[in-house]
Amino acid sequence: QVQLVESGGGLVQAGGSLRLSCVASGGTSTTRAMAWFRQAPGKERAFVAAIRWSGGHTSYADSVKGRFTISRDRAKNTVYLQMSSLESEDTAVYYCASDPSIITSELRNSGAYRYWGQGTQVTVSS
Repeated sequence: QVQLVESGGGLVQAGGSLRLSCVASGGTSTTRAMAWFRQAPGKERAFVAAIRWSGGHTSYADSVKGRFTISRDRAKNTVYLQMSSLESEDTAVYYCASDPSIITSELRNSGAYRYWGQGTQVTVSS
């Protein structure tokens, strides 16, 4: 069983930066990809970014391209989301996800991920 724990969320001014971290434990040897999703009040959970564990292929939502960067440290079983030029629209609970068998074409699909973290709140103030 895989456990995912996010950290790094908080309150930041518009235009500022935050880096989120997600540490995986408990059976991580078969990880295929990890991703970040977010959910704002009254909205559905939305894709943010994903990365293949081997090779580092990445995918980003159009709304965050050029502002967010996803990366991973395989030795530490950790995925990061570096967020810059934050906007009020980025305010949401950010969730880390992992899956052992997901294919590249499904990286943006929340339903394709088996394991999820508890979420970390990111609030961007004007």
